[in-house]
Amino acid sequence: MKKAILYSAMALATTLGMSGCGDDFLLIDPAGAVSEATLTNDQGIDFVLTGAYASMNGMIGSPWSNPGNSLSNIVFGDVVGADANKGSTAGDQSDWTMLETYSFTSANSYISAKWGAIYEVVKRCNNVMSMVQKGGDAISNPDLIIGQAQFIKSLWLFEGIKTYGAAIPYVSVEEYQESVDPQVTNHSEGSDVADIYIWNKVEADLKDAISKLPTDWKSTGEYGRATSWMAKALLAKLYLYWSSPYNGTNGTANHYSEAKALFKEIIDNGIDAKGNKYKLADTYEELFHAATGDWSGESVIDCQTTLDGSNQLPNGVNANYYLGFVSGDNPGGGWGFYQPTSDFVNSFLVDADGLPAADYQSVPALTLTKLVNEGTEDEKTEVVSDLDTPTDPRVDVTVARFGVPMLDWGSTPDATWIRSFANGGPYLSKKQQIRRDERGAYSLTNIPISSTLNFHVMRLADVYLMYAECCIQEGDYATAMEYINKVRARAANGFIAAEDGITKKAYTLDDKVNGKTVAGAAANYRIGLYKSLDASNAMTALMRERRAELGMEGSHWYDLARWGVIADELNKFIKFEMSSTGGQKTKYVFGYDSKMVTFPIPESEIQTAEGRFAQNVNWK
Repeated sequence: MKKAILYSAMALATTLGMSGCGDDFLLIDPAGAVSEATLTNDQGIDFVLTGAYASMNGMIGSPWSNPGNSLSNIVFGDVVGADANKGSTAGDQSDWTMLETYSFTSANSYISAKWGAIYEVVKRCNNVMSMVQKGGDAISNPDLIIGQAQFIKSLWLFEGIKTYGAAIPYVSVEEYQESVDPQVTNHSEGSDVADIYIWNKVEADLKDAISKLPTDWKSTGEYGRATSWMAKALLAKLYLYWSSPYNGTNGTANHYSEAKALFKEIIDNGIDAKGNKYKLADTYEELFHAATGDWSGESVIDCQTTLDGSNQLPNGVNANYYLGFVSGDNPGGGWGFYQPTSDFVNSFLVDADGLPAADYQSVPALTLTKLVNEGTEDEKTEVVSDLDTPTDPRVDVTVARFGVPMLDWGSTPDATWIRSFANGGPYLSKKQQIRRDERGAYSLTNIPISSTLNFHVMRLADVYLMYAECCIQEGDYATAMEYINKVRARAANGFIAAEDGITKKAYTLDDKVNGKTVAGAAANYRIGLYKSLDASNAMTALMRERRAELGMEGSHWYDLARWGVIADELNKFIKFEMSSTGGQKTKYVFGYDSKMVTFPIPESEIQTAEGRFAQNVNWK
């Protein structure tokens, strides 16, 4: 079908279905391609709403053409945030490499793709709400439809706030209806920097969505739809970011009390879409297994997945994670991107009490190169993971280390599983890897890397830690410690077990939570609880716990940025990483500039808007 290119990259038009990546969001179907009369009824509106929900799979467009446009934030949260290397080969995906090495500019295609994905979803949601208005009495429950569209729109605008700062364009339904090129702006008259913040507009949308959405969907069985509890959780997180320090240039204000009250309400009374009360999953590892992770009680906001469809990817799956799947043979089929950093793995080191080691960057990396048969014709370098030094047991759920069983594949990773050891380092991501027992029942048998594991957008453990953070800000250190310890106590409930023929030594879990030692571990693990927190150490404990619990889930860069510590932390990361195994010594030729507390608004958007958009103050 012939398309028409709009004048502005912000043009928001009536479209259906899922558009691709790149510049597809600049295109609209010619007028009359689909009759409004066909769509302005319950069945038609639900079809259009499904197009908005399609964005909840965590990405817009193909994952391999530009993985920067994802809700999973493997690029921005994890790779820029020091939890992961880009991986693959040095020359693959150059714009991703520039983000990884902190040499990016406002012309970076990944930064542009994220922007395009956000405003594609805003377009879809505004389209839904506009058509509800036009449908009038033909729509049997307009508030229910509008509430869902408001939630999805707010979720993605919050992505925009997290990534580019809060001075980004907000497009209302009325502005969408007035023009295919809404004349919105992000700066005040006479200002040449972005200074119109949208915190309060997203807040208002979420409050309205809360009033319109049901508490659950157990009567219909449509568990992938938004609920009022999801909207409350997103509003609470918005309040937390709104309150965070940043660097004084993001229009922030103190909303900790509102965030704290909402988080407590969710903890005490919140229920999932099936009507079951939120609770922590029994073990950490079950969250990342398709057979157990979808309805453990911990999922506050989930992207539901199915096994339907005959395309390359099953419906709803977060395809960005495929990029991190092991390349080569079983359990391969992936591309070898998204490899955990040595700094991230070392952050799981613990002290004698089973608490995060304060000096984890002052000791060698836990995976080292070792020269064997020195001076003989068989001399070679081997890569060996240190499994003797005690670590938090969550490390081997999150990271694939040499010598530790690789899920249920009956083997352990080695250097041949890594596409480019020199570029990506010695580790592989593990939370998202496919298991042998998921084949067929939870994945397409002809696509070995597919999985129907839900994409966890927000988990209850995240809510516990955000609630603890609010308590710290208000000086309630005892309650903060209680909820940090709840998360840590769950980590003691399981560990990666030893396997015959794989595990080389007798390792244990030193469980200081329950006062026992458990044999049969794949490495030496230790976990304990905090006994006291105060103004001097509470935020450090909170920061370390968020990284351990939510590592490789797209959050770390965003946390460092909002806490106002990003330059200090990432420059310490660079220093450590350049001394570690995996050829990282020459990768970081740039330090991390403190101005990079947000990403720049794409230069192409500023140019196309012809004065209506201004750049973030830090990037002027």
